[in-house]
Amino acid sequence: MPRVVPSAEDPAPNTLTAAERRQGWRLLFDGKTVAGWHSAKGPDFPSHGWQIANGTLTTLAADGKESANGGDIITTAQYRAFDFSFEFQLTPGANSGMIYFVTLAEQTPGSPIGLEYQLLDDARHPDARLGTNGDRTLASLYDLIPAAKPLACQRPIGAWNVGRVVVDRANHVAHYLNGVKVLEYERGSPAFRALVAGSKYRVWPQFGEAPAGHLLLQDHGHRVSFRSLKIKELK
Repeated sequence: MPRVVPSAEDPAPNTLTAAERRQGWRLLFDGKTVAGWHSAKGPDFPSHGWQIANGTLTTLAADGKESANGGDIITTAQYRAFDFSFEFQLTPGANSGMIYFVTLAEQTPGSPIGLEYQLLDDARHPDARLGTNGDRTLASLYDLIPAAKPLACQRPIGAWNVGRVVVDRANHVAHYLNGVKVLEYERGSPAFRALVAGSKYRVWPQFGEAPAGHLLLQDHGHRVSFRSLKIKELK
């Protein structure tokens, strides 16, 4: 596939172009405040473990444990069909995730469950070698579907990447990495349910099939930064 070249129309971080505004895009992070986000464990934003500086929202390094420092954060709003784009920056050995269709209905010791766009340093973090056929690597649907990442869409650790998840009204889902589609699937389809039945998610009835849910940024005890979080709800 051809390399994706940034357009001269690309906006500065945490801003929208006039065209994006006309198309219905909205920012979910203004680069300065935590408006629209709160802890997955309560109504307030975590008092520690997260930092806003230089237009980025960063989960800070701790000891690499899942949701054990500041904890995960979720959007105040819930979404059904959407196009969500986000920029992320990994540090060496980092692990995190962007989880969608989070309902908080399940009781879990770590992060709330949902469909996870995996964020990982594939070369250094051991999770990349676990799971099945690479389904725990960067941009994969965690523990379910591996991302097919051509070299054209891969960037070195420390560079900014663009992740994107599109869910249409018919429950067709696609993951993108730096402008390249790396996987797609149908929520609730027989193929999807077969994958769930063979995964750690099989213990939760109708996993991943909630009609709406929050978006979640994961605290996994590693330093990972986010910016330009923007969403367009699909009709």
